[in-house]
Amino acid sequence: MIMLMPLLILNSRLSIPNNFPVLAQVRTMPQTLSPQAAIARLFTSPQIQSEWFAPSFLSVAPLTQIEEIVKQINGSLGKYREVQQEGDRYLIIFDRGSVPASIHLDEQGRFVGLFFGPPRLNAIRLEDAISQLKTLPGDVSLFVSKNGTEQASLNPERPLAVGSAFKLAILNALTRQIAAGQHQWSEVVALKSNWKSLPTGILQDWPEGSPLTLSTLASLMISISDNTATDALLEVVGRDAVEAFSPHNRPFLSTRAAFILKNPENAALLQRYRQGDETTRRQILLELQSLPLPGVEMFAAGKPLALDVEWFFSTRELCQLMENVAPLPLMQINPGIASPADWKSVAYKGGSEPGVLNFTARVEDEAGQSYCISATWNNKDAIDQTRFQGIYNGILLGLKVK
Repeated sequence: MIMLMPLLILNSRLSIPNNFPVLAQVRTMPQTLSPQAAIARLFTSPQIQSEWFAPSFLSVAPLTQIEEIVKQINGSLGKYREVQQEGDRYLIIFDRGSVPASIHLDEQGRFVGLFFGPPRLNAIRLEDAISQLKTLPGDVSLFVSKNGTEQASLNPERPLAVGSAFKLAILNALTRQIAAGQHQWSEVVALKSNWKSLPTGILQDWPEGSPLTLSTLASLMISISDNTATDALLEVVGRDAVEAFSPHNRPFLSTRAAFILKNPENAALLQRYRQGDETTRRQILLELQSLPLPGVEMFAAGKPLALDVEWFFSTRELCQLMENVAPLPLMQINPGIASPADWKSVAYKGGSEPGVLNFTARVEDEAGQSYCISATWNNKDAIDQTRFQGIYNGILLGLKVK
């Protein structure tokens, strides 16, 4: 589903972007408070004050939300230490790691723009990372390999819900068919209305009949997790072809079908789906084709919805799927939470919805050593993305310094 990334608050607009955006420059008047002092106050004061933020900022990001974000960062990274300036951005240093940030203040020293990048724990040994993951509530899985050989794992064979990381299976099916001469990257298809799904993505807003190459669809599916591009490719390659790469998902759901099944208005249909065997479920998928999508606001509350309506993979399986497609140029478009500056190459696909979070990356260093790191967390209650992402980044840093 929607891939969650760090909070962006810019010019009083709030979003959870799929990619880390390049922030526009904001012109401000001379300030009475420096950005370093403003961020230090935010992380060291016993109580965050509303007057530290412009009214327009608070109109879209209430104080309680800001307090929760600061609490999560402090909880994951420990005591605040200092702020270091890095060009026009800043690095906030804590006892156990750091957070990159972009900060914009008005002439009164109030926040009008604030961006927190992915938190980075100090380098973590694999055994320490596993110990930390074991403390998380719910179900957790980790698989780490070097040059294809397992280095560390935690429940690596356990199939868990992985959100949009399932799109690696569709890409595997597509590349196999292209290699067999059944399709070409340059092949053009016309956008169909029944492919249109809910965001993330952009194609749901494009006109029906828009010509799209398979290369474009695959690039959008992976780089911005476009759900409409995903459902288009699922139909192009065929459900059976994808199921060959997905042993725990029969029938293999389109994103549109998943959204419709998760809609509380379709509770009776969902119950039939849950109780049905594979044949019955395939019949229900045909019935779903005539039903409308729910409104995107259905997911605004951020509460887990029907977590059994998902795509289930083990972290070992995800690393195998990643190894198969990592050389594709389209896998390099969005590095996700791995820093391209740290690696010669980064191939990434993650996924999430409320209660589900996965990060899967294959990175290669300058010496030609490759690593795959896949981590999944499922929990029936809220997930602390900052904490999980910090552990994952700590693993990446630990591998980099070996």
